Amino acid sequence: MSPRELVDSSGARAPFPALAKGQVAVVAFVYKSCHDAEGCPAALAFLQELDRRLAADPEREARVRLVSVSFDPARDTPERLAELRALLAPRGDWRFLVPANRADLGALLRDFGQDVAVLESGAQRHVVKIFLVDDQLRIRNIYSSGFLDADLVMADVATVSP
Repeated sequence: MSPRELVDSSGARAPFPALAKGQVAVVAFVYKSCHDAEGCPAALAFLQELDRRLAADPEREARVRLVSVSFDPARDTPERLAELRALLAPRGDWRFLVPANRADLGALLRDFGQDVAVLESGAQRHVVKIFLVDDQLRIRNIYSSGFLDADLVMADVATVSP
């Protein structure tokens, strides 16, 4: 995977994942208008739980960046991402990003092996995947909806050498 530039919730260009040496990222692909309770809302609730746990562990928190990347650049504007950010009230380093266009989105999804199908209704179908990425931009683990366990992710973060 190569570094990319996305747009953050303030509308500014932001390098992705922009990790310092020894940092890891926990990355989830979501979209704000998802109504599947087992989909994006579950992934965001999981990231919120991780954010709270990391806030209670400052040493680990310094090593972890949470990243929510929207795969709906047409609707998930920076303003909508800012609303989502305000709603989730991150305590730590949690970025809310969106690719600038569909081509950038396609390349990013290919890098991660994240499939997305757009239905006629405009809804998007995807398998929930959350990725643990190291500072060399290697995917170290993939967690799906059956394995969204904060204890597991916290333990895995500890095993990725700084």
